[in-house]
Amino acid sequence: MQNASESSLVGEEYEVEVGPVAHGGHCIARTEEGRVLFVRHALPGERIVARVTEGEETSRFLRADAVTVLEASKDRVEAPCPFAGPGKCGGCDWQHAKPGAQRRLKGEVIAEQLQRLAGLRPEEAGWDGTVMPAEGDKLPAGEVPQWRTRVQYAVDTEGHAGLRRHRSHEVEVIDRCMIAAEGVSELGIEKRNWEGMASIEAIAASGSSDRQVILTPRPGARLPLVELDKPVSVMRVDEKDGGVHRVHGRAFVRERADDRTHRVGSGGFWQVHPKAADTLMKAVMQGLLPRKGDTALDLYCGVGLFAGALADRVGDQGAVLGIESGKRAVEDARHNLADFPRVRIEQGKVESVLPRTGITDVDLIVLDPPRAGAGKQTVKHLAGLGARRIAYVACDPAALARDLAYFKGGGYRVRTLRAFDLFPMTHHVECVAILEPAEKGR
Repeated sequence: MQNASESSLVGEEYEVEVGPVAHGGHCIARTEEGRVLFVRHALPGERIVARVTEGEETSRFLRADAVTVLEASKDRVEAPCPFAGPGKCGGCDWQHAKPGAQRRLKGEVIAEQLQRLAGLRPEEAGWDGTVMPAEGDKLPAGEVPQWRTRVQYAVDTEGHAGLRRHRSHEVEVIDRCMIAAEGVSELGIEKRNWEGMASIEAIAASGSSDRQVILTPRPGARLPLVELDKPVSVMRVDEKDGGVHRVHGRAFVRERADDRTHRVGSGGFWQVHPKAADTLMKAVMQGLLPRKGDTALDLYCGVGLFAGALADRVGDQGAVLGIESGKRAVEDARHNLADFPRVRIEQGKVESVLPRTGITDVDLIVLDPPRAGAGKQTVKHLAGLGARRIAYVACDPAALARDLAYFKGGGYRVRTLRAFDLFPMTHHVECVAILEPAEKGR
């Protein structure tokens, strides 16, 4: 009987033709023996040598990297980032693809997930199949948009800052992250030694000049004196309770969207791309078309981006209820929306709080759930509220497709779907689906 190490296929190489893209930043290939490979750093149609990075003789599939390209796709470019490639930084998935090709690949993933999990063709979802770049991101091949306003650096045992390798705890030490926003890069995190720290999150607000670093020390380590190239506020993560505590400076950053300033506390959620908040807010409002006097729900509401946009449009005769599980985010949302007396923010999990509200009907719903989606029970509850329209904001096409299937079972159909490339160079993509009762027809 073989032991685990004897059955491992890690390091084995296969010459294969690369098949279609799959959800997760890789493509599918098959060996001559019929083994399924999930291959990173490859593109559909290429002929490559793939080296196995994970998997055993008995595995359903193997993970692999393209280590040699024998026949290249016309969509291939030299990766602009020196830290991208097999065995290196895991932050980007498509540095080796032209920007237009990246968006096509993301579109193919969305289409495949919709068909497989929701039984929807693009035209049935009111989608033309395109993934739109954010404003200012349409750059020539070889140029990289500096979009990431929040970067989580890992720190190795010698105090060097870097980024995690793909599916690994190992740190790829870097001197610069090419997709980091200028406000992050100018802090100079990579130039300092961070001995005793496990990680550093750097935040550069796009709506103000606010800069913040959140330090996570290793057990028992003391905080370093933080001297960076630009003024920053400093927070630390407590090793006992995991809470984020202020060391000096503001405990929040100020972001702008929908012509409003939003306070976002440490660890609070805000879209990472500087254009994302306004892009998604406009897509949601254009899809919902709020009317004066409407009642609305904003679920998983964060610091109140959509709740504020809704409140502004439904007016004094309307009402908005936001639900958010994060305590700090709820505090920020209440602060951000204090000038809207007809807005209420409740803290707790949506599936627990919503049934307790006693709400039986509502005009509009926005939901922006975490990556796992809303789930069958929550969707069933929402479908029973009779909303005129529902806006579903999704960062994961698989979760979106599953929930759209549940909505279909609850009597709702997709009116329109729009997709936005708000995470260039990675496999992530943001979608906004607008749903309405199926009996309304198109």
